Amino acid sequence: MVAAGRLMLRALNPLSKLLVCIVGLLASVLVFDARFQMALIVVTGFTLIALNRTSPLLLLVLMVPFCLFGFGFLTTSLLFRQDSDFATRMAGEAFLSSPAVSAGLTLFLRAVACGMISAFFALTTDPGSFVRALMVHARLPPRIGYSLFAAMLLVPDLASEAQQMRIARAMKTGRRIRRVPGPGEIIHLVIPMLAFAIRRAGRTAVALEARGLSPDGPRTVMSAPGFNRSDMIFIVVALGIVTLCGAAVVSDVGLR
Repeated sequence: MVAAGRLMLRALNPLSKLLVCIVGLLASVLVFDARFQMALIVVTGFTLIALNRTSPLLLLVLMVPFCLFGFGFLTTSLLFRQDSDFATRMAGEAFLSSPAVSAGLTLFLRAVACGMISAFFALTTDPGSFVRALMVHARLPPRIGYSLFAAMLLVPDLASEAQQMRIARAMKTGRRIRRVPGPGEIIHLVIPMLAFAIRRAGRTAVALEARGLSPDGPRTVMSAPGFNRSDMIFIVVALGIVTLCGAAVVSDVGLR
């Protein structure tokens, strides 16, 4: 069951997941309520852990920058209690008595919710499939698409090349290679890595010209993801959950 869910998430068209994530981000921004933000966090995190088999520890590590960003909103609301009329009015209707605490907590949870939605898209989407889907369904120009492919290949090559340079330098000096390079070692790696990047950029430019990536002629994209029934089911279910959560919060506020 879990394996089937994981395969389903990864087999979905990246544009379907992008649409759902954009709607989730917009809903998180528009609905100023802490309970709605917590619902988004719980549903997205449960989906990643249960269906994608994502490690909870990995999710916690990925949420650290968003928690720090949201913590800034929380401390600002507590220390500088000059809220806007909208924030004060909405915070006064929340489940915490202090408007400053409620508004700050809502902003904190909003940052985490946006981070969780972004992590969902990043952890369940293959970058290559995403670029191919953009080229086929969103009319992304071939030059930009191939440049993105070249960048995705360049990043791991840069890391591998830097490691090879560190090993060669350690063998030459007779010192053990450090797990984390020091400032002096980083300075010595700047020029060789810059030369490697320039060399790769020149080869990429030649490859772009050789492939004739003009925007006018017809082009075939291999292994481009298409849309099927599972994409429609995913979109309907995901948007339905977001709508139900938003409707529950709005109805509860209306009753008050």
